[in-house]
Amino acid sequence: MRVRLTVGDESATATLADNPTARDFASLLPLTLTMHDLFGLEKPGTLPRALDEGSEAVFTYEVGQLGYWSPGQALAVVYAVDGEGSIPSPGLIPLGTVDAGLETIADGGDSFQLRIEQID
Repeated sequence: MRVRLTVGDESATATLADNPTARDFASLLPLTLTMHDLFGLEKPGTLPRALDEGSEAVFTYEVGQLGYWSPGQALAVVYAVDGEGSIPSPGLIPLGTVDAGLETIADGGDSFQLRIEQID
């Protein structure tokens, strides 16, 4: 499934992963989240409820990664990586990958609204 990620009048597109957690995330769409900046690496936003954690977590960051951080019930959009590149336990469950327009989210600032909706 492809989704549109909108900040103001700019948007990005992403493809969701084929796993139980991403399917559960898709069931929440359309959705608007308040996002903020974390460590100059990612933009997290708290989801309205916990997601199914039946998918395998990863412990490394990748630019463009959409992930679920279960301790904070948060969607994370990774827009940069540093030299460390490791995610603490319990890891990030992959939700998908931003295909185009990542700079729209990266440039969103320290606090912004992110609208997420299915496009196909």
